[in-house]
Amino acid sequence: MGPSGSGTTAAAAGAWRPSPRELERRAARRRQGRRRLLLASLSTLVVLGALVAVVVTSPGWPRVRETFFSPYHARESFPAIVDGFWLNVKLFVLCQPAILVLGLLVALARGTHSPWMAPLRLLAVVFTDVLRGIPTLLLVLLLGFGMPALELQGLTNDRYVWAGVALVLSYSAYVAEVFRAGIESVHPSQIASARALGLGHVRTLRHVVVPQAVRRIVPPLLNDFVSLQKDTALVSAVGVFDAVFTAQDYGLYNFNFTPLVVVSAFFVVMTVPLARLTDWLQRRVVERERAGGVA
Repeated sequence: MGPSGSGTTAAAAGAWRPSPRELERRAARRRQGRRRLLLASLSTLVVLGALVAVVVTSPGWPRVRETFFSPYHARESFPAIVDGFWLNVKLFVLCQPAILVLGLLVALARGTHSPWMAPLRLLAVVFTDVLRGIPTLLLVLLLGFGMPALELQGLTNDRYVWAGVALVLSYSAYVAEVFRAGIESVHPSQIASARALGLGHVRTLRHVVVPQAVRRIVPPLLNDFVSLQKDTALVSAVGVFDAVFTAQDYGLYNFNFTPLVVVSAFFVVMTVPLARLTDWLQRRVVERERAGGVA
């Protein structure tokens, strides 16, 4: 009975076909999707074409084209910009893990409730309030020029290093608040259940709270790192020969700003994939919430 019944069920499932009405609905949805795609493409082409026409027919376009879109100066500056851009990429790769670690530590320090941890909690509050209040560019200037001027023994005077430290400190303050929001979003029943199973405070944070918080804050974290990718260009303010400084140096020497457009294209190419990944993760989070939390 069992095997034959399961075989009958499998045969019935395999023999199922959509009804004619369902096939009509699917065909209508496909036609509607194609129509929307066609209309969106046409409207986009019309708008972009109008903008291009306005720009290229303006009286100053020949001068702007020669100053900002010169193929000759783009080719001449390209090798130096590539060399400088690797400094920006390396700075981003080095700063990102340091920001994650420091931001998480600051968030955990702010979330402590023990009276013995009050000084640490106060220090975390001051850290986030002060560093979020100072513009990132100003912090880069303060550390990039100020720390080498102190001539402290045992510390480097490399402005590139101190500019990276400034980025880590500034972004850690923002990331700490993102972590704290994620930690506080975990329902108290999760913590109570962990305590009921005999887990201590540290193990509860490690095995229950932090993993859930991290899954929830991945999209906003990636948004912060998109900004970090662009803000690596701030190291040019302290004289580091990154891509932006190289482009500015070439432009001022040759009276042409095409290298700045080339650098902009480099940063766009670097940030767009991460931005699209962020959008995809955000859609995943929304779909998971709509499905009742089922991954």
